[in-house]
Amino acid sequence: MMARPNGLARAALRFKPASFAGTFIALAMAALIVSACGILLETGVRASVPPDRYAAAPVVAAADQQAHFITGSADGRHDSPHPVPDRARLDNSLVAKAGSVPGARTAVADLTFPVQGSEGAVTAHNWGSTAFTGERLSSGSAPTTGQVVLNKGRVGDRVSFTTPDGPRTFTVSGLTRAQEPTAWFADSEAVRISGHPGKIDAIAVLPEKGVSEGELKARVAQALDGKAKVYAGQDRGAAEDGSLASAQEVLTGIGGSFGGVATMVAVFTAAGTVALSVGQRAREFALLRAIGATPRQIRRTIATEALMLAPLAGAVGCLPGIGLAAWWFGQLKEKGAVPEGVQLSVSWIPLVSATGAVILTSLLAGYTAARRASRIKPGQALGEASVERLRPGWIRTPLGIGALVGGFFFSRLAASETGEDAANAALGVVMLFMLAVALLGPFVARACAALFGLLLRGAGASGQLAAANSRTNARRMASAITPIVLAMAFASTLVFMHTSEDRAAARQQAAGITADHIVRADAGLPADALTRTDATSAVSVLKTSVLVPAGSGADRWLQSASAQGISGTAKALAQVQDLDVREGTLALGRNEVALDATLAQSAKVGVGDRIELRLPDGTKATPTVAAIYGRGLGLSQVTLAQEALAPHVTSSFATELWTKGGTVEALAPLGGQVLDRDAYTGAESTDRALNAWANTTMAAVLGGFAALAAGNTLVMTVLDRRRELGMLRLIGSTRRQVLHMVGWEALLVACAGIALGSAIALATLVPMVNGLTGENPYIPPLLYGSFAASAIGLGLLATQLPARAALRTAL
Repeated sequence: MMARPNGLARAALRFKPASFAGTFIALAMAALIVSACGILLETGVRASVPPDRYAAAPVVAAADQQAHFITGSADGRHDSPHPVPDRARLDNSLVAKAGSVPGARTAVADLTFPVQGSEGAVTAHNWGSTAFTGERLSSGSAPTTGQVVLNKGRVGDRVSFTTPDGPRTFTVSGLTRAQEPTAWFADSEAVRISGHPGKIDAIAVLPEKGVSEGELKARVAQALDGKAKVYAGQDRGAAEDGSLASAQEVLTGIGGSFGGVATMVAVFTAAGTVALSVGQRAREFALLRAIGATPRQIRRTIATEALMLAPLAGAVGCLPGIGLAAWWFGQLKEKGAVPEGVQLSVSWIPLVSATGAVILTSLLAGYTAARRASRIKPGQALGEASVERLRPGWIRTPLGIGALVGGFFFSRLAASETGEDAANAALGVVMLFMLAVALLGPFVARACAALFGLLLRGAGASGQLAAANSRTNARRMASAITPIVLAMAFASTLVFMHTSEDRAAARQQAAGITADHIVRADAGLPADALTRTDATSAVSVLKTSVLVPAGSGADRWLQSASAQGISGTAKALAQVQDLDVREGTLALGRNEVALDATLAQSAKVGVGDRIELRLPDGTKATPTVAAIYGRGLGLSQVTLAQEALAPHVTSSFATELWTKGGTVEALAPLGGQVLDRDAYTGAESTDRALNAWANTTMAAVLGGFAALAAGNTLVMTVLDRRRELGMLRLIGSTRRQVLHMVGWEALLVACAGIALGSAIALATLVPMVNGLTGENPYIPPLLYGSFAASAIGLGLLATQLPARAALRTAL
């Protein structure tokens, strides 16, 4: 009597564990990468920071820290939010509205801004904020107009500060015991001199006795009527730390966008390994059919094997997945992309999702691979199990052709676009070509075997036999080529995109920086820095970012662009920066802007047009394009008058001073670092370190996974060939000849994977880099050589070792 399907599955796992080891490893690796990305995604969704400054304010109202770009209308209305580069602020008039709601004891404005004293930068607040921060006077009285409270000095002293509104002299009215240099001004005066007249950072609402947080929050939200976001409980940290929105975007981008690609690759690769494992047992299933097993029993056996193997593989893979997510998250914190207060969220959701994904992958891949063997007649099954089926599949072949055509279409589309449009279209290129390679694998493998087989004719009997084997077993070869193609394509695209941008930026900097010295002070330069230099030409620069629309039609969004606010004449700017002006003039008025050419093409604007920007605090602006220049990637993509930017950043003090002529001795008293052009170029390169690290890490994660999958597949295919290798030994082949044959096969597979992966990466990089930089990709020969050498080394290692083991136990 035929054994029950679950009995067959248990017997297969018990007596032939080696045949399932490769499948287990592939599923575990898939669970690892899916769970890691899922944990980062969940952390991004749930990210919060504990309130510090607002710890004693039960309800806080603050501006939405995301800029919203609305396209379409009615049912087609689409919102594309983007975190603002600086801090969005509220109108001061909202304080009275928040304080008038029932249950509110008082509403207090909160304002933080920098001022400059005789000993450097000082953090300033409005005195009213002490109602919830807990600061108390150690002597003196609260400030009124013209007065200030300090953390050191004497009551009655006269002190001078350079405020964002200009230099002022104040009388010290009181002192506190604060540890850091801090100044408190009267509320009305703080609003006036902060550089953001009429604007405040947030509103702290204190309740009357017996009023709950939830009740007060709802009333304040209703009173403010969408003009502010209202927070209570743990969410108050979001009102305090404006960088939380950016951190959420980074985490959800890695966990969601990259995670989606990585998950698809992981699942697809694992499915290929499962299909290979089931395909290697075609003879076994054919024998079962011959002795009376029904198609349903075969399918149930495969399903039972999957249900016995996949959950354990998923659980084993999730453990290192947690470790990978923790390491990745820690690195993001260390590099400043995530605030210190954010904690990694590890719940059952991504772990169960990862395990469920590998179970479903195993079931579907196994069922698909065994579908034909379980349906055809027993005698025909035995015949087909002895040789590889050459006829193309009627489902995967049309899909593969469609993906190939789509890849060429997107490649042409990307070549015709610029900026972010080109980059987004190019991403479709790599995905479609990869899908085409996976679906058309047997055809690709036969073509590669035929091409590389010509080169193996001079390699003797071993090389010729390797070429013949590769042509005859195209499906087996395709299963090994696909992961190598994945590793080369994704790793090359991610890494060489950065090297290309870095090279273009370095070349633009080298040509564009004509200043002799640059003073760099992140805390801000003195307001009179321009007049205190002995340079022949000097320009003060305020560095920040703005948001610029990209895309076309209804599919438009906001993208971040580096910006500089210039204080000085156009002639002086031309002396210290060669921006390569192509149209217009850099004599910028308050409502004018100059743009990098690539950015202007992406936004589809020219000289004389108006462009809709979001300034650093999210304020909408529509300046006229006065000039277009060519070196924005190396310097700044957007150039504005400093007076246009200053009211929309937390610190309106210039952060850099560019000079032509003059001496280091005259610049040193201004504070900050005095750099020459070479040193400044190096300092600017470190600002791109986070992007470089992110690309390299993603390439390592995805490329490493694909490389391990390729090695795992090669080991599986070699170990499955024990009978074949033993037969070669029986008919007179020496052990060395057999190993040489396997080595040539591995070399053929590796070279085919390298060639295809490189072609896909190049088809992606050319339009992407051209659209972003206007130049062709830069591929460092040594770095590319290391990728290729790694693929070849992996192929040889993953075949020679199992081949030696197989020869020891072969027939």
